[in-house]
Amino acid sequence: MANEDIVISSDKSLLDVDRIHTFLSSAYWSKGIPREVVERAIAGSLCFGAYKAGAQIGFARVITDHATFAYLADVFIVEAEQGKGYGKALVSRVMESLAPLHLRRAMLATADAHELYRRFGFAPIEKPDRFMEINVKDIYLSGRTR
Repeated sequence: MANEDIVISSDKSLLDVDRIHTFLSSAYWSKGIPREVVERAIAGSLCFGAYKAGAQIGFARVITDHATFAYLADVFIVEAEQGKGYGKALVSRVMESLAPLHLRRAMLATADAHELYRRFGFAPIEKPDRFMEINVKDIYLSGRTR
């Protein structure tokens, strides 16, 4: 893959929200997510679209305070374009944009892309006993979105 094959932009006006919603509503981490929730998540986040021949093929979203912390979420490349290095290019662009912020911590969760994220310095949580979560399983499938 040549990085010249794609354009990666943080311009939200270019995002194909229909495509993003379609992907996320069937992804293992957000199955059934309503479009309105996707729209709110985009509005409140730093977002990146990956585009090939003018069509959106990928997406990444960063939830951040722009000073100390960032959470990388909703990263995907559409299935037809996977395995071509576009995911690496997308995450690379995200990480380049976060570097000047000198964040204390960046986090993410993944079930299947550990090797991709290791390339960018992500590692298992050093002291998992310090972290806690509220995890509402299948929230979108239950109809509880507010």
